[in-house]
Parts: sequence; structure tokens; C-alpha cells
Amino acid sequence: MNKKSLNKSLNVAKSSKKDEFYTQLTDIEKELKHYKKHFKDKVILCNCDDPRISNFFHYFSYNFEKLGLKKLITICYKNQDMDLFSQNKSEKSIYLEYDGDKNENKVPNPNEIGIKYLKGDGDFRSKECIELLKKSDIVVTNPPFSLLRQYVLQLIEYDKKFLIIGNQNSVTYKEIFPLIKKNKIWLGYYSGDMSFQTPKNYEPRETRYWEDENGQKWRSFGNICWYTNLDIEKRHQEIILYKKYNSEDYPTYDNYHAINVSKVMNIPVDYDGVMGVPITFLNKYNPNQFEIVGSDYEVREGLLPKIIKSEWRGKIDRGYLNGKRKYARILIKKKRNYYEN
Repeated sequence: MNKKSLNKSLNVAKSSKKDEFYTQLTDIEKELKHYKKHFKDKVILCNCDDPRISNFFHYFSYNFEKLGLKKLITICYKNQDMDLFSQNKSEKSIYLEYDGDKNENKVPNPNEIGIKYLKGDGDFRSKECIELLKKSDIVVTNPPFSLLRQYVLQLIEYDKKFLIIGNQNSVTYKEIFPLIKKNKIWLGYYSGDMSFQTPKNYEPRETRYWEDENGQKWRSFGNICWYTNLDIEKRHQEIILYKKYNSEDYPTYDNYHAINVSKVMNIPVDYDGVMGVPITFLNKYNPNQFEIVGSDYEVREGLLPKIIKSEWRGKIDRGYLNGKRKYARILIKKKRNYYEN
């Protein structure tokens, strides 16, 4: 292996160690209870999961009949770094197929689960894992945070339905935001703080890291959300607006033809122009009520030239108020026809 390939492999291993977070069953149950109607007669794929410790596999296998699933497929990634997955004692990567309870004890037993070996390491981008992806209907998992861009683009490429966990800051990525803008992907029900189990060899962080009384390592994040393209009731709920527009509470940006709205709950009911709102707006976004005009990134890349004031000569990396750079904003407008109905 040459030096370039070696460095690439080491970087992948390093990133994977940081990405190895195991989702709690309670968090999975809390979100997936809203999607039960979507799972009936479907092949579910969990392609970033070690079934020996994956709560996604636990949830779907123990609720297989209740959800009316057709099949459950789980892929276990096996890295060449033997220390990367402390609980993975197999010499090869594997995938599991579960077709439901056979002995009527309502428990997925080992003899009911088909264990098959993969030739490669089980990476979701590998040819054999893509073949399993093609056979599935809905993908549900917690993919590596550092690979979310590639992961989502692959799901879109193969036209798959999905429900996955990711960092909410990812909504601003140049690969993710256009999909949100085109209503090809949206946020699920829960967003906010979420705690994950980490492997024994996880490298401690100074913040949001702890060990419980049993020595289990934990890491939490304050900006986690679920990404999906499954239609849900939440997506059609109206944001109730009650604030009235005035120039003092809703100043116009120095550089944008848009007003600044500091909180989603403060979106004015009587303003029809472009508004800059926090990215948390996407938690409540109703595509029938609002139109997403763009983002700070799109302005910076020259994709929204009409938004920039012609007399502005400063930076356009973000919206500015009184010369001060604001936090990331989503640019939106109310849909006139929604309010005319």
C-alpha cells in the first residue's frame, strides 16, 4: 500500500471511530411510532448496523409481525482495523436476513435469522451492499455522521425511502439543502439532544462525554434530528402565526432584500416578502404554507443574485445587521395561494 492510500485508510478509520454511536432503543421507538403505516409489507434495510448491538435490528425484529414487515436485512460493517469494533469478533463482514417468527414464540431466535457472509468489509458504498440496497424498500439506520452527504445522495440515486439520524447542521450542506428545498427530503418528528452509547475504545471528548455506573461510555449531541422522505402528518401541520410586522422588530438585512426573523414563532402573519429564519424552521416546515427561497450558502455561491442589495460592497457569506454577521438563515416566503384558500 502506498503512502497516499495508507493515509486515506487511516483517515477513514479515524473518522469511523468518531462516528461509532449506538442509538438508544427509546429514541428509536419514540420516532418510529409515527411511521408504522409505512412499514407494512416492506423490506427494511439497516445497512450501518452491527445486529449484535444494534437497537434498530432489535426494534424491527421484535416488532416484525406487529409491523407486518416482509423482510429485515441488516449489514454489519467490518473494518480492517481490528480495534475499531470491539464487539465484532467475526473475521468477515456479514449481513442478516430475517423473515419473521417461525416457531411462534414471538422472539427472533438465531436459527430463524439467516447469517450470510460478504466478500468485502460491508461498506454501504460497496457493490454487494448496493445490491442489497436495491432489494430493499425503506432504509432505517444511524449512518456515520461524517459520511452523511454521500449516504443521502446514494439513497436519492437509488430512489429509496428512508428514515435516518443525522446532525441538524447538515441541512446547510450544499448536497443536502437543495434536496430539502425541492421537497425530496425533510425532517422527522424529533430534533434536539440525543445520547448515544459508544464502544469501549472510544476516545473521550472534553464535552458531552461521560461513563455510567456500569462503565458504559456515552456521548451526547444537542443538534440531532431525523431525516426522511416518508410522508408524515407533522409535515402538513400549519405554523400558527400571530405576530404583526413592524420595521423595528423585523429589521432589513444590510446586504439582503429580506427581513430578519429571530425566532420561528415570531414569523409575521402579514409580511409577504422574503424572510431570514433560523434553520430550526425546518422542524416545522409545511411546504404548502411556505416556500423555501434559498440559504446563505446559495447567496454566497451567486445562486440568488436578486437577494443581494446592489449597493452592498461587503461580504455575502451570511446576512448582516448593522455590520454584524448573523447566524445561518433559511430564506423563506409565505405561499400566497395557501392564505387565499
